[in-house]
Amino acid sequence: MKVPLANLLCITVLASSGTSFPLENRGAATGKEKRVQYAAWDDVNVLAHGLLQLGQGLKEHVDKTKGQVKDITIKMKVLDVTVSELAKLTQRLQEDSEALKAKAQSLEERETLVLNVSMDLREKTEELLKDRKKDHERMNKLEEKVDGLIEGLEATNGNYSDARTIQWMLEAQNKRIDDLVERIKQQQEKLDKQNVRIRTLQNQIQLKSERSSLKRKEDEVHLNASSEQRDSPVAMASDCHELFLRGETTSGLYTIQPTNSEPFEVFCEMTPKGGWTVIQRRQDGSLDFNQLWQAYQTGFGSLNGEFWLGLEKIHSVSKGGNYILKVQFSDWRDEVQIINYPFRLNGEESNYSLRILGSPAGNLESALSTETSAVPFSTRDKDNDQKIDLNCAKQLSGGWWFSNCGRSNLNGRYFVTPAPKQRHQRKQGVFWKTWRGRYYPLKTTTMMIAPAENKS
Repeated sequence: MKVPLANLLCITVLASSGTSFPLENRGAATGKEKRVQYAAWDDVNVLAHGLLQLGQGLKEHVDKTKGQVKDITIKMKVLDVTVSELAKLTQRLQEDSEALKAKAQSLEERETLVLNVSMDLREKTEELLKDRKKDHERMNKLEEKVDGLIEGLEATNGNYSDARTIQWMLEAQNKRIDDLVERIKQQQEKLDKQNVRIRTLQNQIQLKSERSSLKRKEDEVHLNASSEQRDSPVAMASDCHELFLRGETTSGLYTIQPTNSEPFEVFCEMTPKGGWTVIQRRQDGSLDFNQLWQAYQTGFGSLNGEFWLGLEKIHSVSKGGNYILKVQFSDWRDEVQIINYPFRLNGEESNYSLRILGSPAGNLESALSTETSAVPFSTRDKDNDQKIDLNCAKQLSGGWWFSNCGRSNLNGRYFVTPAPKQRHQRKQGVFWKTWRGRYYPLKTTTMMIAPAENKS
């Protein structure tokens, strides 16, 4: 039962002060007037102040204890999930191991059977070869006798048709023996090929077993790393600049996790002064950017080549503070221009509208709308542009923050020089009107974002 602090204070003061209430001097028997004593007011103030401090300290201790209990509960839940995942992985690996063992045992039995059959065939082949040798010896003796008989018959001018018949019979028998030997050789070749296949299967099973063991170790390392990341509140950075502040200085692929978002992979452009999260890249025309709304929302392409990161991911990275949009492009003479914008990208509820918050930094005039109202993103299947009678995305190709269809489109068609002669085709290209004009197709473009503190 909770007791108000004021009541607790009064009860304690009354209980601890021996002179808080008037006391009667019962020991006086002389009839004198009773005397009343009271506690000093300063003592009461000191006591009350001490009790207030004690109550405040107890309250802070209780709050701290609640926080510690909550942290322990969260870590226990994470540990339970990790243990469950490890148990499932262990069970799956055990099942794979049992299946591999059964398959290996079956192949070993087949190999043993084939080897036994091969041994039997070899023994039979040796016996046949011995019999063939004996038959050849007999045939040679018979041929000698037949030749002698023929010579004798020829000498006596007799009839030797019976001897010729015997010779034909011997030749036919010799041919049948040769055919049998040839069939035995073919069977032996088949057995040798089967032995080679069995050895190949054994090598494949051994290699698969080694790969399975390696994969199991990698999964264990990955699970341990994931567990450490979940236990640690700073396991993943929210953007590439935070990775740079943690010591990462090499450009490449990294995994980040913005606030209230799932982890995802990005390409980080690291400079001597900070890290930039790349959200778009065009360089060779290998990827078709004439995509629908769903693709532009989730992202498409390869982070190592041409890609669009995705509107939802860009919003999740930049919604946490003041961010800079850096636009870099080059022409076909490899001349480069850079322009920086302070910006804010709203969420899906406003069609990922883009608002430029100030004047751009750079030598070029802005080709993005700097009006106070944000410009929504538009695709050919979701027309959000400011043209009433025209779908800019369908007219120009790709998806972009179109205001009036005319000043920029870095997601248009990629043209390799020379550009098309027809004007209506050229205006569908990748262009930045304030640099090289409305109908000049750019060679490369890169869009990246970073916190405003990154001055690189």
